[in-house]
Amino acid sequence: MRPDKRIRITREPQRGRYDRETIDAILDEALLCHLGFEVDGQPYVIPTLHARVGDTVYVHGSAASRMLRQLAGGVRVCLTVTLFDGLVLARSVFNHSVNYRSVVLLGAARLVPDEEKLAALHALTEQLAPGRWEEARQPTAKELKATWILALPIEEASAKVRSGPPEDDPEDEHLPVWAGVVPVHLTAESSDYDWRRVHAGRVVGPKPPTTIES
Repeated sequence: MRPDKRIRITREPQRGRYDRETIDAILDEALLCHLGFEVDGQPYVIPTLHARVGDTVYVHGSAASRMLRQLAGGVRVCLTVTLFDGLVLARSVFNHSVNYRSVVLLGAARLVPDEEKLAALHALTEQLAPGRWEEARQPTAKELKATWILALPIEEASAKVRSGPPEDDPEDEHLPVWAGVVPVHLTAESSDYDWRRVHAGRVVGPKPPTTIES
């Protein structure tokens, strides 16, 4: 993916990633996204659910949602996700950091039509809990009518990734202060449900949702 000036990483540019493999993997692993938009000069950033299918990211909402009513007209939005991978503790406060993987996606969202809505809901369900679409009762016509979904094309996107140890200044390396990385991962409490996104207690990315199985 060729970066233009709107998505090009300018601070710590060596951390920028523009390949779809990296961008898709981060979108697929994240459970939540944040959607930024503007209404009458007032910016909003709303947390919501998402799922990627091929070159499209679906965003879930309600027909009563101000966000979806505003964005359905093709307003430009900014969608972001962040995966927090670890505390990076240096010998100086200034050089503390975190390890993370993030994506910023820009574009104009469109309202998903009725004939596409069921497939989009399938993807959103499978993103959260693989296999759940077949386990639970599927939406009724009334429930589908009450549900709005936005679709955002993956055309302008960049990822930013920080990994590795702290970067101490040479004059600080002698200080008697512990420095290193504290790994941080999303985990799930034990339950009676076999959540297929959990492996060895850690929440991992699912296989990318595709379409409803026939």
